[in-house]
Amino acid sequence: MYEEDKKREEVTLPEITVEYVEETGSGANHDSRNTRGRKTGPRKKLGFIGKSLCAAVIIGGISGGMVLGSFALGSNITGSASATTTSAALSTVSGSSGSTGSSESSGSSYSVSQIASKCTSSVVAITNKSVTETQNMFGQNTMSESESAGSGVIISQSGGKVYIVTNYHVIEDAETLTVCFNDSKKYVYKASVVGTDEENDLAVISVSTKSMSSAALKSITVATIGDSSKSSVGDQVVAIGNALGYGQSVTSGYISALNKEVTVSDSGTTQTLIQTDAAINPGNSGGALFNMQGELIGINSAKYSDTSVEGMGFAIPMSKAESIIKNLMKGNSNAKLTNGYGYLGIYGQDVDSSDSESYNIPQGVYVSQVLSGSAAETAGLQKGDVITGLGSKTITSMSQLQSALQYYKGGTKVKITYCRSSNGSYSKKTVSVTLGTASSSSSSSSSGNSSRSGSNSETYGNSENSRDYSQYFGSGQGSSQNYGY
Repeated sequence: MYEEDKKREEVTLPEITVEYVEETGSGANHDSRNTRGRKTGPRKKLGFIGKSLCAAVIIGGISGGMVLGSFALGSNITGSASATTTSAALSTVSGSSGSTGSSESSGSSYSVSQIASKCTSSVVAITNKSVTETQNMFGQNTMSESESAGSGVIISQSGGKVYIVTNYHVIEDAETLTVCFNDSKKYVYKASVVGTDEENDLAVISVSTKSMSSAALKSITVATIGDSSKSSVGDQVVAIGNALGYGQSVTSGYISALNKEVTVSDSGTTQTLIQTDAAINPGNSGGALFNMQGELIGINSAKYSDTSVEGMGFAIPMSKAESIIKNLMKGNSNAKLTNGYGYLGIYGQDVDSSDSESYNIPQGVYVSQVLSGSAAETAGLQKGDVITGLGSKTITSMSQLQSALQYYKGGTKVKITYCRSSNGSYSKKTVSVTLGTASSSSSSSSSGNSSRSGSNSETYGNSENSRDYSQYFGSGQGSSQNYGY
């Protein structure tokens, strides 16, 4: 016998006895009375292998029970703590009634239903009643009342007023404005306009807290302002608003694009917006776009949505809107002027995307002439420069430039962004320009002289690498387009 076998034989385990039981009856039919027929067999000692197996089974059973018990207990504790934390954090994110500022988000992410539950109370429905003048078939003018619906977001409650941000086009030409809080017909109150910015399609209105019931005041919350510049393409978002005027509704989607330049065809204005596939329908204008932390990152605008396609909604980013809103809350407005607005003193042509690609020139307004003694000449603008921005607006056409100038009074100092050709390439520059004042003659020249006589060819680019073209940028069929503003 080997030495190891000798040592194994000398190992002594505790004595384990097994009681063999015989039961009368079988299966599930036996009951307590069957135990009387139980017989006890003789106690037998197990061999080494049997003892080892029994010990392993007993120890394994105890250990397994401890592990399973710990796992079950840990799961219950973790789940309970998580639910409590979510509830408390979301309550903080959504803000409290009567607050003038919003507390910071915990950074946690919430479900769409949680966002809807906590944030809907900061979104309102707006009804605009206006009077329009129409002409009938006999040439007679008649006045008729029209009604439109939109949305708004509560951004502050202070000084006895509830302040609400919305789109300018929602409250435009309003004779009377009413606001419905918390989607309840019991909480409908008159509102007044505080400040408007038509160029950026934003407005702030207010409702006096004295006119509101205590129940209505308790039911509302102030939206938390988020940092839209930290958003990324693919982030989930929630849109809340008064879609089609049927009351509050919630849609969800994702950010499709950031800093998307969108131009409104009727006004020619261009906005840099957040694009989302969350449904934004008429009536949603002025409503809220929330991130999954319950923070307001955009003001929805159906004005920029295209009805011919699905899944393309747009919102004004809060990173841009916040400073404008603060200014509007002070009662300042930025409305388009009908006279006395700014005048630059240039003639120019559109450089559209196809021209830009064909001639390797930036998209914008090509300056074909700078008038002597004008604001443009004083600022140092030259023939051949391409204007790409005025103030905070991106300029891609002369019609946009004219529209943008009408928001500034003559004598106002404004930043012009332009590109200048040098050594075969264009470099971006900015200059501060003190605008002249548009006179009746310059205004008529701008709007009435849509086609200016002159050479049928222009030289573009720098002197070292100039090319001669037979038509102006954007002229289409050979007729020159040279507008003066």
